[in-house]
Order: sequence, then C-alpha cells, then structure tokens
Amino acid sequence: MTQSQPPHINRKLNVQAWWLTALLISINVGLFIWQIISGVDISDLAIKDALHWGADFTPLTFSGQPERLFTSMFFHFGIIHLMLNMWALYIFGNVAEALFGRLYFIGLYLLAGLFGSLLSSYINIQNGHELLQHFDQSLLPHVSAGASGAVMGLGAALTVLSLFPPLPHQAYILDKKALLMIMAINLIFGLVATGINNAAHVGGMIMGALLALIWYLSYRTKLSTTLKFLGLMGGLLLTVGFYIYCNQLNSPLLPLWHEILIQNPEILP
Repeated sequence: MTQSQPPHINRKLNVQAWWLTALLISINVGLFIWQIISGVDISDLAIKDALHWGADFTPLTFSGQPERLFTSMFFHFGIIHLMLNMWALYIFGNVAEALFGRLYFIGLYLLAGLFGSLLSSYINIQNGHELLQHFDQSLLPHVSAGASGAVMGLGAALTVLSLFPPLPHQAYILDKKALLMIMAINLIFGLVATGINNAAHVGGMIMGALLALIWYLSYRTKLSTTLKFLGLMGGLLLTVGFYIYCNQLNSPLLPLWHEILIQNPEILP
C-alpha cells in the first residue's frame, strides 16, 4: 500500500501546529519499533506475526474480532511500507490538521481508515460467496494492514477542498492539479501493481471526500459547528451501518472462514 510523492501546497498563512499528526506518526513508528524489539522479523514478516499485531483478516475480523478494522490501521508490512505512509501522513496531515481543526481532522482520519478497512472486507466477503460456488485461489481472503486508507482519506479531503474557492480563513491555498494527479496516480498504481489493497484506498477516499464536502458547506452556512458535528456523526453512522451490512452478508460464510482457519493453524496468533 504505497503512496506517491505528495503534492506541492502553497502557503497562505503561517504554518499552524500539527502535533496531532506528529502523535499519529509517533504511534505508528513506536508500534513498529515495539514489534522489532519483540522479535518480529520485519525483513521476512510471517502472517502469524502480522495477525498477532492486529492486521485485518476477514475470517478473523468477521468471526468475533472486529477490532482488527481499527488496529490494522497502525500495523505495517516492513520499513518501506511504514516510511511511505508516514511521509504521506506528514505531508497531508499537517495541512489537513491546520485546515479542518484537530477534532474534525482526527475524526476524518479514523473514519476514513475504518471505512477503507470495511470496503476491503466487503470485497473479501463478496469473493467468499463466489468461492462457495467455485474454487479459485485468487478469491481467498488476504491479510491487509496499513495507514494508507486513512491517509488517502486525507488526500481526497484536500483534493475536494481544492475544487472550491478558498474560504476567507483558509490556512493554505491547495494545488488542485497536483492533488488530482497524485490521487489518480495512486489509484492507477493500485490497479496495476500486486499486493496493493486498492479497496482500502477507495474506501478511505470516499469517506474523506464526503466529510470534506460537509466541512466546506458548513462554512457556507450559519450553522458551522452544528453541521460539522452532524457530518462526523453521519460518517460514524454510515460506517456502523456498513459494518452491520457486511456482518449480515458474512453470516453464510462463517463455516468457510472456520475451515480456512482450521486448515491453516500456523497463521493463527
């Protein structure tokens, strides 16, 4: 789940504090260091280790471990994966934190990551139903993790804002062409490259774009605070509703997931 070179962004006002972005980066890096100290071989990562540290795997996630939708956002498959995501998080995050404000920023980040994880699981569940009809190795669920769904949500949010005239208080003038190009490159690369969870990217982008649009519209009304709160609550309800739908869709697949886990005991944490 790699990220391309972030866009050039022209400053309009002085850079604001981005300590929340720094905290998110520190948590990701800190967990990665903790994994190394704990003996995880990051050069040849075992699936068992990935699952132990919270990676998303639909047979586990939708068999009583939904927390993996969240924990997978903070686990990375190696140093390159981590560095690319943290670099993009720094570039997008410090701008988004200044523009949206910390509360809306962290809400957008987490909801984008969760929605990305859910869309990835939805694809695995759909593939599982096809797997019941005919066996195809490519339909088996994959282990996934990384912050890129949440980061792509930030990128999509900034891209949406760049499409509108800047607000009077807006701290940055966003480069529309550069942002559109970066997001397009990421999507195309995700489609042609192997090992990229493009569904998580798309899910994060959908949520990020939606919340950015609500945020922008809130400043065109006299109910800014109310609309922003309703936007976050709406994003949360959409995420919960999507999870409930996926859970119902997953019910007939529980025996299949159970069989996969039984036949692969070596991957269980």
